[in-house]
Amino acid sequence: MSRKPDELVAGESREDFASRWSRLKQEAWESPAQPPAREADPKSPPPELPPIDKLTIDSDYRAFFHPKVGEDVRRAALKKLFSDPRFNVMDGLDVYIDDYSKSEPIPAAMLAGLKQAQNILGWAKEDEEQRAKEQRAREQQLPKDAPPLAIEPPAEDPALPAGAPPAAPDAAPALPEEPVAAPVKR
Repeated sequence: MSRKPDELVAGESREDFASRWSRLKQEAWESPAQPPAREADPKSPPPELPPIDKLTIDSDYRAFFHPKVGEDVRRAALKKLFSDPRFNVMDGLDVYIDDYSKSEPIPAAMLAGLKQAQNILGWAKEDEEQRAKEQRAREQQLPKDAPPLAIEPPAEDPALPAGAPPAAPDAAPALPEEPVAAPVKR
């Protein structure tokens, strides 16, 4: 059952959100969040550890976390624990673990079966045949002793200054520049 924000429960005072939040934050700051870590007694001997090569998944690994156990021994025990095949099971969420840097080309048989590839290859073949057909038609129209076709530069426009590039044929004629009035300061 939910209650409205204006309703008060028995024993609850009317307090706005910010002051309640501030009070709870101050209480959390003053109270210790965790019990203090136990210090190892310097006089106590380190725990008796089983040999690492005899450890199994059912072994008790708590002794390896004693403060007097060296880091290298602890890591060796954990390495032995996680080398168990039960920890090496791939789940279905690891989709990016494959090495995609080594690509294999699509086999020719599969490429021939792709409908879109057939269309693209057909278009390319048609374009090549069309270009060859046009080339043959141009060669047939020229006399046999004619030199190869050369592109002639466009004639210079007398209205343009010397050395200026010719205007594009579809370009609009240039308009004379109008002086721009300076802005008026007020």
